[in-house]
Amino acid sequence: MAAAVKIANVNHFFGAGEMRKQVLTGISCEIEAGEIVILTGPSGSGKTTLLTLIGALRSAQEGSVSVFGRELRGADTRTLTEVRRDIGYIFQLHNLLGCLSTTQNVEMSLQLHASLSGKERRKRAIAALEAVGLGDKVDEDPGRMSGGQKQRVAIARALVSEPKLILADEPTASLDKKSGRDVVDLMRRLAKEKGVSVVLVTHDNRILDVADRIVHLEDGHLSSFSDAVVSNTRQMMTILAEQNRKGELQRQVAEMGEEDFLSLLDDVTRESQQLLDVSELASNQAFESMLEQVLEVFTSKIAEVVDADRASLFLVDRERNQLWSKGSRDAEGKPFTIKIPLDHGIVGAAISSRKVISVADVYADSRFDPSVDRESGYRTRNLLCLPVRNRAGEVFAAAQILNKNGDEPFNARDEEKFSELMESMKVILESWCWMSERAGRKD
Repeated sequence: MAAAVKIANVNHFFGAGEMRKQVLTGISCEIEAGEIVILTGPSGSGKTTLLTLIGALRSAQEGSVSVFGRELRGADTRTLTEVRRDIGYIFQLHNLLGCLSTTQNVEMSLQLHASLSGKERRKRAIAALEAVGLGDKVDEDPGRMSGGQKQRVAIARALVSEPKLILADEPTASLDKKSGRDVVDLMRRLAKEKGVSVVLVTHDNRILDVADRIVHLEDGHLSSFSDAVVSNTRQMMTILAEQNRKGELQRQVAEMGEEDFLSLLDDVTRESQQLLDVSELASNQAFESMLEQVLEVFTSKIAEVVDADRASLFLVDRERNQLWSKGSRDAEGKPFTIKIPLDHGIVGAAISSRKVISVADVYADSRFDPSVDRESGYRTRNLLCLPVRNRAGEVFAAAQILNKNGDEPFNARDEEKFSELMESMKVILESWCWMSERAGRKD
């Protein structure tokens, strides 16, 4: 089967004379029918420019851009119109017409399909709105809708004509987690069931899993996602490891305000999420060591953020039917390893039940094992323990915080905040576990 999109040696420039700047350099790639390709890269790297060239919205200057077997460079107006008819566009801005209702905005994409009656166009428009969760917003005034709702109308407009190719520029940027997932799942269904090709520009790491292939554009050059991640992750993790060797990472993170720490946690989480998709790093002991250092420092900081005295992680070893701790410390603050049976203690109960457990007085709870306190010299008063799931939904660890500062036990707000932080931390933890297992060093 011929590729839906073929790009060969494309160069593109903006400006003229001394102001002329090259934004795309030697771009070559093919996109197959039914393939979902995610395009990543920093702002200003040329992603939107490339998308508009594929979509026949901008004229190619050098090289070849072929869509559905039609060459776009130098194509006449009729050819460009025919190509555009088979493409669904989703832009960063919704670009809805305020003078039209939601249904009428969606129907606009069907105007090029003269064979459809007005009744059929409306029927299809309503079905498209329902598919993006806006069945209750038929004939709504766009001016009365939220930004996320407007973006979903724009997505319905792109999908209603049943295009052969969808070009989406940050389609989930203004959507919440559930809505964003619903939209990309809809695109995935179209790709798999109807052979629709999808090119999706995004910074949203939550949706990278839908891609058949991920490519990276930076400084106008296209590279494989693996190459980009190896480069970017090596740079970030090397800096963090170097700081830790100098004794700086622990100090710097400890001195960070909550906002700065959350920003750093987000950055490392993003890199760790990408690590899980890159086999080239699977046996790299240096990266494994860097992640381990980051885990220990970040775990300690999380305790401070949630107003607890201590925080620790417990990893599940199903082969040995065992739990073992990471980040635990004794009364003097020295590293202290805990190894207990898988179903043992409050941690074991949280893992087996897959539920968060909060205990206001641990010594009044029969599940608590006081021998750990006796061995470590640390006195536990209360704790909050939550199971940690990997990308497959399996519980592979537990996280706990000990001894809320003050006289009160942990409350619902503490649980919410701790859970939010662990949503990021679990990605770093899973990356480290994955690399350790591949290298045979997780013991």
